[in-house]
Amino acid sequence: MNTKTLQKYRFLFAIGLTLFLGVIFTGGLYAAEKKGLLDAYHAENGVACADCHENENKREAVSMVKCLECHDVEELAKATAAVQPTNPHLNRHYNTGADCNLCHHQHKTSENFCLPCHAPFNFMVP
Repeated sequence: MNTKTLQKYRFLFAIGLTLFLGVIFTGGLYAAEKKGLLDAYHAENGVACADCHENENKREAVSMVKCLECHDVEELAKATAAVQPTNPHLNRHYNTGADCNLCHHQHKTSENFCLPCHAPFNFMVP
């Protein structure tokens, strides 16, 4: 393969990678703009930092056990049953037991944990 052809393939690969990553990151940014961060959402609904964090001044993920004090995974699975192409709260990998923090982040933009491996699972994550 000559140098010119190799450069052409590298250029096309770079363009493709840029487009692919742009789609992934744009989806995450759109979800953040539409819904806002979960810490603000919780605060608007009367949930204080200390309700989830022992040390309310430390911004860190809480354990799923803490999430389950307020959120019922069976109810979440029912509420998201119509999400296509698959229910994110009832899936073959975790059933209803996926750690909430895989997708939902309180102090940074949430992300679709399924998307890197399952490109068609492009649903919004609040």
